[in-house]
Amino acid sequence: MRILGIDPGLATTGFGLIDADGQRLAYVASGTVRTKEAALGDLPGRLKILFDGIREVVDTYQPDCASVEIVFVNVNPQSTLLLGQARGAALTALVSKDLAVTEYTALQMKKAVVGHGQARKAQVQEMVKRLLNLAAAPPQDAADALGLAIAHAHAGASMAALGKVTELTRRQHAHFRGGRVY
Repeated sequence: MRILGIDPGLATTGFGLIDADGQRLAYVASGTVRTKEAALGDLPGRLKILFDGIREVVDTYQPDCASVEIVFVNVNPQSTLLLGQARGAALTALVSKDLAVTEYTALQMKKAVVGHGQARKAQVQEMVKRLLNLAAAPPQDAADALGLAIAHAHAGASMAALGKVTELTRRQHAHFRGGRVY
């Protein structure tokens, strides 16, 4: 199975592709989609670059499925909104190519790749290098995307098996009750 991992970002979105055959993982490709050619204030232009770039990656490498990082609220609400829009462009690009998309938190990815959820970026890069037998550690955004693909390779088979015996439902990120978010 070929898995595409996406680490969304408005300025730089990382992507990473692996082939998974049981426990064997093989590196296919990784890189970034950068939106710096669009003006800083041109949000629609930047989102279009992300959308087109991810569709091009899908067309080039023909993945079977995708995994995308779930974004949580940051300290700066404006940054969170912009990142959410970049994530939306990435998700739309993937589903427009009829790919099944699974979402993982950064904590879940780090736990799957490094072994603990509080791992630093450098630790993720080093473990991705080791797990995929790479000559050098990939850049941070690409390493995170490869980590998401690895997390899905590890968890995807289990989730598929569970899905055969019981109905799996999407978990809501937040529930609204009485004007409060839980």
